[in-house]
Amino acid sequence: MHKRLIVPHALFQIMIRRLAHQLIETHRDFSDSVILGLQPRGIYAADRLQKTLQEILGVTVQTGYLDITFHRDDFRRRAAPLAPNATKVDFSLEGKRVILVDDVLYTGRSVRAALDAMISYGRPAQVELLVLIDRQYTRDLPIEATYTGQRVDSQHSQRVEVAWQGPNSAEDAIWLLTITPDQE
Repeated sequence: MHKRLIVPHALFQIMIRRLAHQLIETHRDFSDSVILGLQPRGIYAADRLQKTLQEILGVTVQTGYLDITFHRDDFRRRAAPLAPNATKVDFSLEGKRVILVDDVLYTGRSVRAALDAMISYGRPAQVELLVLIDRQYTRDLPIEATYTGQRVDSQHSQRVEVAWQGPNSAEDAIWLLTITPDQE
């Protein structure tokens, strides 16, 4: 496996702050807007954005976590059953402007599942998508991010790994992993 750093820590911090400022330009005070992080990895980006927005604006933006496990189109096609993650949406989405947040946009299937899953919590007035990495040219569905940290040209044999600073990583970074044929 070949691992290449595509977003180092310093650039990662700038990217999060830039995305937060783009959200502020559109959503102003967030009085009618909410953030939904897609389980499992989008919740880290959602939390980081919420924290950054709170630092800049001084207000707490309503943020929730959305599990899409049972809404996936490949749910019954897997050999091993999928384990669901916790959904934490303790507010109504009715009439709200929803910002779906995920770490990587790949085929678009997770976002399609999220659109189905979020309807259980009300009918939003508007839905936008924010992703840290957009893997261009890999879409199975016609889904496009409203806000993108960085676009990456990648192949199906590659994977994007977002490392969040914490117990498993010394600092925030994004890597492009190339899997060789003998590792598949």
